[in-house]
Formats: sequence, C-alpha cells, structure tokens
Amino acid sequence: MNAGNILEKNTFISVFITNDEEMKKLNKKYMGRDYPTDVLSFEIREKQEDGSFYLGDIVVNKDQAKRQAGKYGNGFEEEISELVGHGVLHLLGIHHPEDGGL
Repeated sequence: MNAGNILEKNTFISVFITNDEEMKKLNKKYMGRDYPTDVLSFEIREKQEDGSFYLGDIVVNKDQAKRQAGKYGNGFEEEISELVGHGVLHLLGIHHPEDGGL
C-alpha cells in the first residue's frame, strides 16, 4: 500500500506508553498472545468531523524498551522513539514478513 494514499492533510496518531502488565493484557485481548511485546499498532483510518484524519494508535511498552535498549545500542529514550517509528510503519501498512508484509 502506498502511504500517499492514506496520508491526508492533518493526519494524526495517538501514542500511548504503558508497561508489561498492560501490554500483556492488550496482546491477549487483541492479538491472542499471552505475553507482552514492545509495540502494538491499531489502525483506525477515520476522517474526523473537524476534517482531520485519525490514522491510528501506537502503544509502546516502556518495560520492554528498557530491556532491549542496550541490545540495540540505544538509550532508553532512543529506543522509545524507535518503537514509535516502528509502530508508524505498521500504521502505514508495512508489516513483518511473517505477518504477510514486506
């Protein structure tokens, strides 16, 4: 999918920062996984009454970000930003090969 087709003027996303416990609940409820992950993205893709376009939600697990930051050579804040970026890619339709994406 071409990002230009879904990005409209005044496009916005919501970013939520959570912990292992809440991320595990979200994974179980929406993904059927009984464990926490580092990031989840939820596509909304709705035109709002004010003319803006709501692309979706990104949920980042701060506990997982702390654990994996060093593994990837990042500081905590950098790892959070990497995960947000990863979530944005998912909202734009770019997914992991095992999920049927690129």
